[in-house]
Amino acid sequence: MKIVVCIKQVPDTKGGVKFNPDGTLDRGAMLTIMNPDDKAGLEAALRLKDQYGAEVTVVTMGLPKAEEVLREAMAMGADKGILVTDRVLGGADTWATSTTIAGAIRNLEYDLIITGRQAIDGDTAQVGPQISEHLDIPVISYAQDIKIEGDSVVVERQYEDRYHVVKAKMPCLITALSELNDPRYMTPGGIFDAYKKEITVWGRADLKDVDDSNLGLKGSPTKIAKASDKVRKGAGEKVTLDPDESVSYIVDKLKVKHVI
Repeated sequence: MKIVVCIKQVPDTKGGVKFNPDGTLDRGAMLTIMNPDDKAGLEAALRLKDQYGAEVTVVTMGLPKAEEVLREAMAMGADKGILVTDRVLGGADTWATSTTIAGAIRNLEYDLIITGRQAIDGDTAQVGPQISEHLDIPVISYAQDIKIEGDSVVVERQYEDRYHVVKAKMPCLITALSELNDPRYMTPGGIFDAYKKEITVWGRADLKDVDDSNLGLKGSPTKIAKASDKVRKGAGEKVTLDPDESVSYIVDKLKVKHVI
């Protein structure tokens, strides 16, 4: 079995975000982590590897520094890492991103593709299903459990207060929830081995069956009207009162705000 896992290096939102003048994220200036849903998808693939001896290839699109997230994935147990990077791919929305990743995956053999449900920097949940459309394969989204039965995959798909059991023949794409599992940690030996392996780097010329008009910022139909970081609060109102006056003041304010 050959499994392709799509992962993304996303901003660590605890450290704040930064924007370029065109409204896109300044990814080079921020601390980064592996997207949580993607890490759960990777763990699912590694468990299938443990059970069936599958080969796991991780693919990411991003800046050259995104090699870090591929090394992390290989330190966890992935076999190969592929970085898709090129200046012409920068500023891509979900359509351009999914077009790019699908163009890269067309170079690979696969039975199963696993992506995260959504990335914490965009929260669109669009890229995974769009990849499946580009590749013309079935998609099962919101997976909370994955099993293999012969040449098919059986997935518990989260749905409000219950779940659906969905079965599809492979090749198939699955989008994983972060609740799917608890991802394993990297091991010292895994880290050592990961840095001994070579990362495959592909650019625009390596993408199959894609048109330049669908790539990068120019090929992105989504237009950003406005972008900003979190709104900073002012100092607020400061008053100096004795204890009795303070109580009355606070109660009045709570009444004005309809808190009480």
